[in-house]
Amino acid sequence: MLNRQKKFTIAICYDFDGTLSPNNMQEYSFIPKLQQEPKKFWEDTSKIARQNDSDLILAYMYLMCRRAREQGIEIKRQDFVNFGKNVEFFKGLTPEFNRESANGELFGSIIPDWFERTKSYAKAFGAELKHYVISSGLKEMIEGSKIGRKFDKIFASSFIYDENGTAVWPAEAINYTTKMQYLFRINKGVLDIQKTINHYMPEPDRPVPFKRMIYIGDGMTDIPAMKLVKSQGGYSIAVHDGSRRKGKSSEKLLNENRVNFVAKADYSQGSILEHQVMRVIAKIAAEKEVENV
Repeated sequence: MLNRQKKFTIAICYDFDGTLSPNNMQEYSFIPKLQQEPKKFWEDTSKIARQNDSDLILAYMYLMCRRAREQGIEIKRQDFVNFGKNVEFFKGLTPEFNRESANGELFGSIIPDWFERTKSYAKAFGAELKHYVISSGLKEMIEGSKIGRKFDKIFASSFIYDENGTAVWPAEAINYTTKMQYLFRINKGVLDIQKTINHYMPEPDRPVPFKRMIYIGDGMTDIPAMKLVKSQGGYSIAVHDGSRRKGKSSEKLLNENRVNFVAKADYSQGSILEHQVMRVIAKIAAEKEVENV
């Protein structure tokens, strides 16, 4: 193991829907409560965006409020948090029970989740690993999910609530281009969105240089963020659900030089994705050691 003198930070930044969760987060509880098929909800969202020349994220947030009012469904902050409790995740992101056998007797052990395993691995190299979400989905739902507390910061779309606590207007809408703003916030350590990131900061003073950043996403909406991180010396990984169609889409990103790696969204111990990320962490640590010589 390398001999480190000073702790440094590595950041893993994630998209959410399709990257950490197999489906859009609204499809697990919110849309079913509307008694509507997810396909129809997203078709209506696209129609509203086209008719009004609107951003697609703003369109879905508007439709969530509109459909909830029509159905008499409460959409207060805690309701969104509760909807998030039913979001499902890819394998390995939550602790798993491992059944083992010794001397013919079965016993079990808990395999730590992805977040704990990667943090522990980075710590052995003298690095502090931080996890960030940058998502077009809803911050409130992510916070309420099983892994909501695992992130150092959640950057996601959110609502303004009226005097009755009901969602009435977007407070923040994150789309595929604005994701890049949050990468720069992480890069400069300016995590409060009320504070500007436009002030000059010399590269050596930035808490998380892009070359110590890993971005994990699943598709077209992640391309600008993936390309930014990769072009600045960091590492971008395109993940997919294992299907042939999604796999080919991810391979296309690799062939177009937009990402460094492609892997199935399997975050379990010993997976290809885990091996790739661990190797990158070790490489970043080795490069940091060389800088200190």
